[in-house]
Amino acid sequence: MTATVAITLRVNGRLRSIEVAPHRTLLDVLRDDIRLTGAKECCLVGECGACTVIVDGRTVDSCLVLAVEVDGGEVTTAEGLARDGTLTPLQQAFLDEGAVQCGFCIPGQVVSAHALLAENPDPTLEEIQEGLAGNLCRCGCYWQISDAVIAAARNDAR
Repeated sequence: MTATVAITLRVNGRLRSIEVAPHRTLLDVLRDDIRLTGAKECCLVGECGACTVIVDGRTVDSCLVLAVEVDGGEVTTAEGLARDGTLTPLQQAFLDEGAVQCGFCIPGQVVSAHALLAENPDPTLEEIQEGLAGNLCRCGCYWQISDAVIAAARNDAR
């Protein structure tokens, strides 16, 4: 039997105290224990960005972060962006601009775009491309994704 460690973290504004094995990733804990499935399991080596979440104000690939490293931290997932079931203007822009195809990469894309706009509310196309460079889209919707971020920035939306 593997020993566990008690950790406490705030996920999408809600305090969570759980027991985790020291080797478990934040991605596994979010998906399997907390049941937040927005962050997707894909490459497991930090190449695709499908598992992107915000930890203490910085985007991270949750597949590369051990849950115990986030003890005492603040985590925001794609599910934590909308309030009271209402999409954020950024999420709506992703829909309006046709940036959502299969939807697999979209939670990570939206989380990264949210963090980008929080840091730089009026990014250029090049800054958007740089800010989202760690997020791959197999459907090839890069222009629509960039258009969605530009539209959200124009509307001062996050």
